[in-house]
Amino acid sequence: MKRCMIGVALALCLLLTGCSSWMDGHYASVEPYMEQNQKPDGEFTSVSSRGEILDELTDMIGSAVESRTISVENIDPSTVEHNVRIAIQSVLLSDPIAVYAVEDIDYEIGVTGGVPAVVVTIQYNHNRSEIHRIRQVQGMRIAAALISAALNELEQGIVLKINGYRETDFAQLVEDYALQQPDEVMEIPQVTANVYPASGTVRVVELKFTYQNSREVLREMQEYVEPRFKAAALYVSGEEEQSVKFAMLYAFLMETTQYTVETSITPSYSLLRHSVGDSKALATVYAAMCRRTGLDCQVVTGTKAGDPWCWNIICEDGAYYHVDLLRSSAAGTYQKLADWDMDGYVWDYAAYPQCGIPEETNETPEE
Repeated sequence: MKRCMIGVALALCLLLTGCSSWMDGHYASVEPYMEQNQKPDGEFTSVSSRGEILDELTDMIGSAVESRTISVENIDPSTVEHNVRIAIQSVLLSDPIAVYAVEDIDYEIGVTGGVPAVVVTIQYNHNRSEIHRIRQVQGMRIAAALISAALNELEQGIVLKINGYRETDFAQLVEDYALQQPDEVMEIPQVTANVYPASGTVRVVELKFTYQNSREVLREMQEYVEPRFKAAALYVSGEEEQSVKFAMLYAFLMETTQYTVETSITPSYSLLRHSVGDSKALATVYAAMCRRTGLDCQVVTGTKAGDPWCWNIICEDGAYYHVDLLRSSAAGTYQKLADWDMDGYVWDYAAYPQCGIPEETNETPEE
């Protein structure tokens, strides 16, 4: 009777990293990672090649099966152990679920009912329900959508098996989504990302979200904020002109409240409930309110007088303008600014449209 134990560490030492953009490629397939024809623990199956041994191991791991007896009577006895060892090494190196979930694989070669057989036993570092909760998706766009939904639902994390994986900064993805959806995401969580394996186009991504506030508190914040965004949309619902809508939303946010300029871990809630916020909170909330009313408004991240600063760029009837809500508030009036009005501001000029120039002319004014 022969026995061998192969650990996941064997796989980890050979893995490499890749790089690409998560925005490339999208499909429409999302499903829990559960094999359709799961075989129970202890199931007796028969194989005739190393490839079929690998298929059995992959099936076991995908179904979180702990033990299975595999008949090898159709394989040359002198090659059985070699084939089993290579199949185990291969699954630990190449199967994302194995790299994510398997602690060790044992096997014993012997005879069962007079038939040459291998008993395979798998030890997992994740339980069966955790493995079955893995969501299998096609493409990074669908993965990003599921991550966004998990943030909206205040989940503690999500595990995805992504076909068509592209190298991604998941912490940045979460932050970007939070800035785009301040009406949904009350607090940007700390993100812990683990990717299994470290190379390949099919990988398991395990994301964990850590919040400073409890789920119940964050849910209460969502329930407070949502009616304020609806009220903003209702406030401008009777207007047709874009210029009037932009100015009215500024008034909705700014002219009835004196803000304390401070940074908060719950930016939209602190802004709308306690009148506490920084330039980023104001810019992201204003942009979200504009989008809810069909207005084109984006957030610019840059510096002002050398300090980190955020403001908006709006598109009004085909022309773009800078809008710095705190600057407007200090001036006592809503201001639409051109590029040449932005002394002391620095931003990525190539990433945003020119402002103060009608889109159809793209000309600077004469001095």
